[in-house]
Amino acid sequence: MKQVFTYLLIIALVIFAAFFIYTNSSFDKSLSMAEKPNVIIILGDDIGYSDIGPYGSEIKTPNLDRLADEGIRFSQFYNMAKCEPSRSTLFTGLYEGGKNAVNFAQIFRKEGYYVVHSGKEHWMKWAPEHVRAKYVSDQSLTFRAMSEFFEPPSKKWSNPFILNGEEVGVDEIYHEREPFFKTDALTDNALKWIDKPVSEGQPFLLFLGYGAAHYPLQARPGDIAKYRGTYKKGWDKIREERMERLIERGYFPEGTQLSPPSSNINKFRGHPKGDDEIRAKIPLYRPWESLNEKEQDDMDLEMSVFAAMVDRMDQNIGRVLNYLDEKGIADNTIVMFLSDNGSCPYDSNRDFDYPPGVAEGFRTLSAAWANAGNTPYKYFKQYGHEGGTQTHFILRWPKTVKAGQLTHQQGHIVDIAPTLFEATKTHFPKQYGTIKCQPLQGQSLLPILEGKEREEPDFFMSGWTDKFRMFRQKEWKIVKLNNEDWELYNLKDDPTELNNLATEMPEMVEELATNYQLKQEELKAQAEK
Repeated sequence: MKQVFTYLLIIALVIFAAFFIYTNSSFDKSLSMAEKPNVIIILGDDIGYSDIGPYGSEIKTPNLDRLADEGIRFSQFYNMAKCEPSRSTLFTGLYEGGKNAVNFAQIFRKEGYYVVHSGKEHWMKWAPEHVRAKYVSDQSLTFRAMSEFFEPPSKKWSNPFILNGEEVGVDEIYHEREPFFKTDALTDNALKWIDKPVSEGQPFLLFLGYGAAHYPLQARPGDIAKYRGTYKKGWDKIREERMERLIERGYFPEGTQLSPPSSNINKFRGHPKGDDEIRAKIPLYRPWESLNEKEQDDMDLEMSVFAAMVDRMDQNIGRVLNYLDEKGIADNTIVMFLSDNGSCPYDSNRDFDYPPGVAEGFRTLSAAWANAGNTPYKYFKQYGHEGGTQTHFILRWPKTVKAGQLTHQQGHIVDIAPTLFEATKTHFPKQYGTIKCQPLQGQSLLPILEGKEREEPDFFMSGWTDKFRMFRQKEWKIVKLNNEDWELYNLKDDPTELNNLATEMPEMVEELATNYQLKQEELKAQAEK
């Protein structure tokens, strides 16, 4: 009898030990809803790599500086080079999706998160209807593609606001300050809406898609005044100063070459009709000293308005961070900031009767300033070259992520969804209602956030359509320029893509092009299932 008791005791201890190990495993242990971290994703629009303070800009962004100081910065982070593919990839975790793509917010909401979408919404044609904000959010205020920042004088929006699925005018949108300004109003609504889950102890997922600093160039007068005169030193000097800061802060090694000024950028995108003399200069790089005094003043104003738009966005990010502090929830809230693509050089000016900045005007940034925004890289939004697809990424999560980190490991916007599923210990299902969920195509960044080395994904892909596609494996990258022959770069030796090796290494081009084609076929097959 004593021997039987001993055996039973041993079995009980083994079972208890196994249970203890299982329930305390970091991989298997689920979190209660009270323990789940809140998630805030802030997406800038057409903001270049060096257009924010932590990445070398003279633009004042103290709140992004704070996020960077209290979190982790990526020196290398890819997007999809344009508005709609970046957003589609962000929310679905897919390079290429189909009818079975799901918005990760759908899953989070079903698992108990309160979901708020406040900002721009722009989807690829492959994105199914069920991923849209009005179907996946508890509260949503959206606009498609782009819209003015001030209320247009005509009161007719080219892309109207959609409030919880219904088209509304500005007078129907909650805003705390006159005149109405989109960046402020999006924050007003976001903070109002998350107050409910915070007061009730429910975790929330907030997406803030400000639309800044996408054209039209419009900003509050006081914000513009802060920068007036700053840019009279010119785009050449601004690029040099930003490059120096980037190297000083460790983003690039000493000796990294600044890409040469780009020219004739709009040769792939025509001008609107009229004002031919003015428009001829917009896509071109010109040495700053070659501009006359009037032109320099005009260009100073143009960039001052852009800076003011970024500044206003940062002020609103500060409102969000202050709210987290006041509510005592900052430590368990994941906050990330990134942009959808590099700075935009396209001439979409509607007329030149009004200067940049005012509500009546609809002006866009000149290519030379966009080139400065993408320092140290060449080319812009849409391009698969680094200037279009490589932008900033900052993440703060005090409970888990050590402050003040700078990582040189490469990340991609496709990695955000799997990162959030792992960080929140939320299960990504094989089935969601009647939808057989398309598997995620990214890879979690959590090892990097924890200060470890992540096994690098087999490939990275970006660029607007196959005409501007880029495909990267390890340090090797092929990229097209408007459907021309593949270019080849070794990004370890040549991060700013100065030396095209395609003619010297045709075998490497062929290998990467073959791999790209195979991956494309694989992704399309997944999308069609």
